[in-house]
Amino acid sequence: MPGWTHLSVVIRKLLIDALKPREIPITELSKAICSAKGVKEVDVVVTEVDAKTETVKITIIGQNIDFEEVAKIIAENSVAIRSIDQVVVYRTRRVV
Repeated sequence: MPGWTHLSVVIRKLLIDALKPREIPITELSKAICSAKGVKEVDVVVTEVDAKTETVKITIIGQNIDFEEVAKIIAENSVAIRSIDQVVVYRTRRVV
């Protein structure tokens, strides 16, 4: 009904530990992730380098991050999510 308040919980921040091929530049990966719905900022830090791969920590910040879209973009870039190390959510109200 119009005028009702709907409460929902949305993702504000994600910290992802991932493994990526060395050929994929972190600049391109960052831009691709930043195109996802709700994402405002992406920070990628290389934490370990091997012959063919790099371990990266990806921090994603936004107002209503679409995790499924982010995960799809990450997979499309040949990056494997190893773990989700931090999630920040908040409750929001919207009038329906």
